[in-house]
This record gives sequence, C-alpha cells and structure tokens, in this order.
Amino acid sequence: MNEELFDIVNEAGEKIGQAPRSRCHGDPSLIHRVVHVLVRNAAGALFLQKRALNKDIQPGKWDTSVGGHVQPGEELDQAARREMKEELGVVPERFDMAYEYLWRTEIETELVRTYIVRHEGPFSLQAEEIDEGRFWAPDEIEPQLGTGLFTPNFEVEFERYKNL
Repeated sequence: MNEELFDIVNEAGEKIGQAPRSRCHGDPSLIHRVVHVLVRNAAGALFLQKRALNKDIQPGKWDTSVGGHVQPGEELDQAARREMKEELGVVPERFDMAYEYLWRTEIETELVRTYIVRHEGPFSLQAEEIDEGRFWAPDEIEPQLGTGLFTPNFEVEFERYKNL
C-alpha cells in the first residue's frame, strides 16, 4: 500500500512541495494543511470526538468534532465536507470559516483552518477513527482543561472558539 502524500505549504498556505505522511509527522519543518470542524447545537454545546486508541497522535483523548488532513490539490472547504462525511456521516449545507492558525509541536507543524457548523445530530461515527462522541456544554469543558482529558490542540481551539 502506498503511503499517503501531503502537500507541503509555507506559512501563507502556498504549496511548495509534497512529502509522505511519515516525514510530515516526524519533521516540524514540513508544514501541511489540516481542517477542523467545530459542530455546535442550538443550545451552544460542542460535539467532541474521543480519538480511537489506535491513533498515532493523542489516542483516547477528546478532540474537535472533526479533524483531518487535506489531500493533495484538494480545496479546504471540500476537505472539511469530506472529513465531516467520513467521521460523522453528515454534511451540513453551510460551513462558516472561523479562523486559521499554525499549530507546532515537537513532531509536526500544521496550518489549521477551522470551520463552525450547526447540527443537532444524530451522527454515524467512523469506528476506525472515533471511539465515542457527544455534545459538551462549555461549562462542562472549562473545569477539565489542563487535566489531560482533551488534546492540547483542542484546548487551544476552545480558547479561540470562546473568543469568536
């Protein structure tokens, strides 16, 4: 099986090359694009997914509603729709772009575009990626920040989300 390729971009999001997933997840100088979707319901709760235990990064932790890599040549809006369909089994009509930011860790650098959608569910969770999912009220999330329950990236996302 061929290894997945990612477009390599500069900090402005301009494509400057390609590299295999294994190199991107081991070399923080290789910036690659990802999309996140934050799904909220009418009550203002966020749907979060618990990452499957077999994930190579942050297994078993609660994370954004949807997250995934952008395929080579794929438009960001298209990637968000594809990832939402794959992970939650739904595609809302409207996606609102919320913000972009650079996420750097010791193993990788991602240029993240986050979208916000409103959806009440139900969802059909992708078993290979997600162990469980549910809506969390913001006041349920707040006391758990910094405890290791959530991915570090989600905690950054949540602070950005609160400031919208």
